[in-house]
Parts: sequence; structure tokens; C-alpha cells
Amino acid sequence: MRLFKALSYGCVPMPVLVINCGSTSIKAAVVEPDTGRRLAELKVERIGSPEATATFNDKAPTPCPSSCEEALPACLPELLRELPDEARITSVGHRVVHGGSHFTSPTLLDDKVVAALAEKTDLAPLHNPANVSGIRATRELLHDVPHVAVFDTAFHATIPRRARTYSLPQDIANRHAIRRYGFHGTSHQFVAKRVAEFLQQDLRTLRVITCHLGGGCSVCAVEYGRSVETSMGMTPLEGLVMGTRSG
Repeated sequence: MRLFKALSYGCVPMPVLVINCGSTSIKAAVVEPDTGRRLAELKVERIGSPEATATFNDKAPTPCPSSCEEALPACLPELLRELPDEARITSVGHRVVHGGSHFTSPTLLDDKVVAALAEKTDLAPLHNPANVSGIRATRELLHDVPHVAVFDTAFHATIPRRARTYSLPQDIANRHAIRRYGFHGTSHQFVAKRVAEFLQQDLRTLRVITCHLGGGCSVCAVEYGRSVETSMGMTPLEGLVMGTRSG
């Protein structure tokens, strides 16, 4: 009963480990869902290089293995040691760039789902293989908690057919899964929600243009809380001019 009351009143942290395993870097943080407070952070840079380094919180960078498969088993235990004594990981969230047309919402990961994601590497050959490697390594380390994949493409699953269809013969488009998928969905969804909060209005009553501006850039039309158009297409190459993409 005491434990139940403590959980109910938020006295015991119930943190979530969030991981973004990319082609050249890994970012991970342990976050309290209710407050957004970060209890511990990890950044691994120069993945694929013998000069790969890991940084925990504000400490100085230290050398680490140069692949996702090796870096996560080496670094995650150290990250978890940075947590307060009473904090225990309750679940793990993984950012996955491309879910194709099948994965259109956050998805509980099991062996079957991971195998299906591994088959979609041709849709995002730079990102999805690294995402899957990170998922496999983390599931092996933290096998007693649920793991959930969140997809960059999922928010754009509501784009209407007129906006997602290319001017190609339908049989060719269907055979090769050619359509506008859109990316940066988690960012666009978050920004749209923050706009509604700032304006103190219900997002379901607003029509908003959101912008994701960084090394990769995209814009999105959000109508009543749903993505209806976005600048990126089948791949992240399409749309705005970016740091290394012509747009």
C-alpha cells in the first residue's frame, strides 16, 4: 500500500530510457515522463570511426567502441549507474526513422516486429540499419522491460492520397512502395502541440505550418492535429535545401 501511494503521488521516479541510435552518433537519455526532467544523458559521437567517444552528462568524453552493437553494451550500464538509487527503468523508447506504410503508430517491439523492421532497411538505408542495431543491443541488455518503437514517418500516415501519390503508374508505385512518407514526424507533432499550448487553444481547432530546421529540414501542414502535407517525400532528400541534401 505504501508503494502504491508513493507511485500515485510521484515520490518514486518511474523513468523511461529513450534512445536515438543513428548512423554516426547515439543519443540516449533517462527521462521522467510526467515532468520531462532528464536524470541522465549519454552521447556517443563518431560512430564508425576509431575516434568514437562517449560523454555521460557533463563529464569529459572518453573513448568507446565504434559501432552501435558494441557501444551500447559498453555505455548503457555506465549510464544507468548515473541514476539516483531509487530510479529504475520501466520501459525503453526507440526512435526509428522509417516505418513504411505498415508501422503508423508507436509499436511494442518483439522478435517479429524487429525482423520486419530489418526488412525495411531499403527504405532508409542510412538510418534504419543503425536503428535496428540499437534496438537489438538494448533489448538484449534490458530484456525485462517493454521496448517501444516510435517512427518518424508515423505522424504523416494521415496525409491524404492526393498528397502522398506520385504521378507514376499505380502498379509500379505499389510494387516498389513508392509514395510520400514524410519524416521528422515526432518533431512536427511536438511543435504543433506546443503551438496550441502557447496559444491556449485546442490543437483540433487549429491549422498550423510547422518547421523542422537543422542539418535536415522539412515543413509540414498540420490541420486540426493531423498531418495533411509535408515537404519530404519517399526519402528525406526531397523538399527544402538542407546541409547535405539539395532538396
